[in-house]
Amino acid sequence: MEIEKLYEIFKSHQIISTDTRKIEKHCLFFALKGDNFNGNKFAVDAIEKGAAYAIIDEKEYRTSDQYILVGDVLKTLQELANYHRKQLNIPIIGITGTNGKTTTKELINVVISKKYRTSATTGNLNNHIGVPLTLLSIPSNCEMAIIEMGANHIGEIDFLCKIAEPNYGIITNIGTAHIEGFGSYEGVKKTKNELYVFIQKVHGKVFVNNTDELLMKLSENIESITYGNENADCSAELIQSSPNIKLKWQDIEINSHLYGDYNFYNILAAICIGHFFDVDKNDIREAINNYKPSNNRSQIIEINSNVIYLDAYNANPTSMNAAIDTFSKNPAANRLMILGDMLELGDISKQEHQKVIDKVKDLKIRTLFVGNQFSSAVNKYNFTYMKNADDVIKWLNDNAIHDHNILIKGSRGIRLETIIEHI
Repeated sequence: MEIEKLYEIFKSHQIISTDTRKIEKHCLFFALKGDNFNGNKFAVDAIEKGAAYAIIDEKEYRTSDQYILVGDVLKTLQELANYHRKQLNIPIIGITGTNGKTTTKELINVVISKKYRTSATTGNLNNHIGVPLTLLSIPSNCEMAIIEMGANHIGEIDFLCKIAEPNYGIITNIGTAHIEGFGSYEGVKKTKNELYVFIQKVHGKVFVNNTDELLMKLSENIESITYGNENADCSAELIQSSPNIKLKWQDIEINSHLYGDYNFYNILAAICIGHFFDVDKNDIREAINNYKPSNNRSQIIEINSNVIYLDAYNANPTSMNAAIDTFSKNPAANRLMILGDMLELGDISKQEHQKVIDKVKDLKIRTLFVGNQFSSAVNKYNFTYMKNADDVIKWLNDNAIHDHNILIKGSRGIRLETIIEHI
């Protein structure tokens, strides 16, 4: 079926599903395939549960007109998303980066939504499937959208840009993460820069942290709006970063629910973009003051007599070091760090985990290291090492922790969020 005809069907059935466990009445079911599943086999189940149509790519499953046969379901989903985007004459802000892109996306969204009808990526639906689903969820009356783009191999950001066609862009930073897929740091840099390259081609604008020399260099031939130090188009004074960030921008003070020096620039990016799009400064302050992080990202949680700084959604050398640096400034008398493995670092994994251990050695902070990478380090300095989150839970049950400030940081695969209820 031609995309134009499928789009006419989509306009009457704008709920998209790819999972028969979450079918909504009158939705369109896209029978995607994976390494261990074939969505075509579930098409009949989707129809029986109330889907209006099932988009399939294997002829044998087409038993009625409710089954729409296409050449490739995933490609069709992506083409439909791009076609929908072309009907939306609105600013779309593409956002990527090694660290902070989801938090920055959320901050931008709460700020911009003070003035405009906005749509933004839900959670981290930021890959070759998530971006199309995000685009197709944008309603026709939307005035601005923020699309998060993630990547684990070279060329992926360029591919996502061709689907989403952003006319504004922001890269939060470029660091070492998911090296396994990129091959090297240069591969990471090349991939993230694909957003800048696309924005330049469409004569759009980018928002750039002017304290980041690499980003300034990569964006030097693109129309830019800068945030950062006093020489930027948008700057602010950091009043405190722990236990939460306070800053002064223009003549107003902003008191956020985020912590850490690294989140200062995430907040400032949202301020910069809000200001650029003429959001009232008091609305910007209210939006940031009221934003509370979730999903294990930069959360401050008070349990009994303890204060927990939870950042266990992902971890890489850049974010791990930033978290430790911030926590080392915490003035609490009793401090504990529970640090989990940084996954998907490939050949640099061993040395990067050793660097973290060496760094902590010079801090007078009680620390538990969790995971196979930390546990296999050569120089352990008599720290406590545990294989997994279950071992941490056993340790917590045997060692009552009271009146502590606790940093919990690690990759999602280590599941450190599961230890919270045992503190």
